[in-house]
Amino acid sequence: MQVPTPLGDFELLVLMAVLRLEEASGSGVRSEIETRTSRRVSRGAAYVTLDRLQEKGLLSSRVVNAPAEAGGRPRRRYRVTTAGRRAAAQSLGDLARMRAGIEAMLAPPRRS
Repeated sequence: MQVPTPLGDFELLVLMAVLRLEEASGSGVRSEIETRTSRRVSRGAAYVTLDRLQEKGLLSSRVVNAPAEAGGRPRRRYRVTTAGRRAAAQSLGDLARMRAGIEAMLAPPRRS
């Protein structure tokens, strides 16, 4: 089995946002990340990352026509592929293993 290429932290956030939304637009991904984290996400960063994840085979996309009341322009919708699910699971496992045991080190120092 091929070891997946490690994901960057923002790539992992984007994958998790798409997983949560099941079928996500770029603006939905931005909103999901901004709602759940302390990060502000630029439009460019979101779309560049979505494109890069699709090139890596971790996302798939399709174009859907938006209703006239929503502007009527075609919109791209993203879904996480099986490879994307594996890559996210691997990255989350790596983070969990690195995090194990350091919670106490991250706590604010106790005053005497």
